[in-house]
Amino acid sequence: MEQKENNGGGDVQTYTVPMQSRHKHQAFLFIFALLAGFVGGLFSPAVIKLYEKYNTSLSQGGETKLPSSPSTTTDQPLLDDNRIVNLVEKHSQGVVSIVISKEISQMRRYNSMDFFGGFPFFSPFDVPKQDSDTTTKEKQKIGSGSGFFVSNDGMIVTNKHVVSDEQAEYTVIMQGGKEYSAKVLARDPNNDIAVLKIEGSDFPALTLGDSSALKVGQTVVAIGNALGEFSDSVTSGIISGLKRNVSAGSGFGMEEKLTDIIQTDTAINPGNSGGPLFNISGEVIGINVAVARGAENVGFALPIDSVKRVIDQVKKTGKISVPYIGVRYVLLDDEIQKANNLPYNYGALVLRGTKMTDFAVIPGSPADKANIVENDIILRVNGKKIDADHPLTLLISEYVIGDEVTFSLWHKGKESDVKLTLEERK
Repeated sequence: MEQKENNGGGDVQTYTVPMQSRHKHQAFLFIFALLAGFVGGLFSPAVIKLYEKYNTSLSQGGETKLPSSPSTTTDQPLLDDNRIVNLVEKHSQGVVSIVISKEISQMRRYNSMDFFGGFPFFSPFDVPKQDSDTTTKEKQKIGSGSGFFVSNDGMIVTNKHVVSDEQAEYTVIMQGGKEYSAKVLARDPNNDIAVLKIEGSDFPALTLGDSSALKVGQTVVAIGNALGEFSDSVTSGIISGLKRNVSAGSGFGMEEKLTDIIQTDTAINPGNSGGPLFNISGEVIGINVAVARGAENVGFALPIDSVKRVIDQVKKTGKISVPYIGVRYVLLDDEIQKANNLPYNYGALVLRGTKMTDFAVIPGSPADKANIVENDIILRVNGKKIDADHPLTLLISEYVIGDEVTFSLWHKGKESDVKLTLEERK
């Protein structure tokens, strides 16, 4: 018998299978069939007997225990469910809804969900649009968000964009419906964080965790005022990523670069802004802040470690004081490096502004005292490299007033380290 084979090199080879070989194959198959028939005949009575026994047991409603293989336990999902239930029962009372009200003209409303592209904040606003033929004013609810207690005497943390309107009134609603008038103590100029205060005592303050210890894949739980309508909404998921950098916008001209934040697939929605993100132990490890538009289950939270400093400062001083060094600068990249023949493609180039009064270094500032001058390049802050993802302002915000920091500096063709003490921005 003649067959053809392609050997992969383009040539076709021809070979012949002897008829004798084919007869041997036929004989082998015949013997195999006989053996299979013999074995089947030998065991078929036992198989039939087992079937009859199993069928009889089913018809009589009995239970037949067949040999079982090792199986996975179902205890773990139940254990996780119980932990989430316990978390909610123990800690949900520390989460509040924040209602935003304002005395405004009769207005027709439009949907505030028409966000910019990218990663919008959870907008708290159902923004009214003025009708030109009406002048009557009345107090209206214009938005809502979430927050949580960080002290027993009524201090509450939320997002700055939730309480950004200085002319609005803010009401805190606790679980059970009790309402309190709230005062905004401080808004952080560098981060999307704000602190409110209500009068009273013995409020259920939540425990703050350690966001530096987070791992991708661990379980997290969000509680908040979803869509501004469903208070105490609970969702769970996992941490999808860490140290994400995104630009978030509210749709009303507010836009902020969020750096080193937490990504989660936990279902969170507008109205959840400012609400807590818990680990499974019931510790707050983040503050829900933004969601990816046009995507499913891509949300973001500020790590709680970046918030602790703000909370401590407000508790001690009643305000948020921001440190500064007193320079104007341009972040370097490949393009600026090549255009100006600079030795680095990273760092902050100290440069004056367009006006005569836009000094490169503010007289009397910490930078001035450290002898930093125009055209110097600040390369690192305490060893951390300055680049687009870690601009100088962000690195400085990690410290408090009075801290001494070391700048790695390129000055007149040489690299050196200088120390300066951070002061409060006036």
